[in-house]
Amino acid sequence: MKTAVQYLNDQKGNTQAVQLPISQWTRLMNKLTKYEQMLKVKSDLTQSFEEVKKMRQGKIKKQSLQNFLNEL
Repeated sequence: MKTAVQYLNDQKGNTQAVQLPISQWTRLMNKLTKYEQMLKVKSDLTQSFEEVKKMRQGKIKKQSLQNFLNEL
């Protein structure tokens, strides 16, 4: 797929901005949102696994299921 991208330059030829069709912008923003959501899930899972590891090592106190659910 060809992208109709236009670059805006200042008087010295330095690129200052990029223009693209709104349909491509919308598609790009949708992908960005999806990637941000995936990154958040991955980060949350990584943190959860680290907490479980510390609990097993006795470094942090284990939490009851009821307390866990109350935090949600």
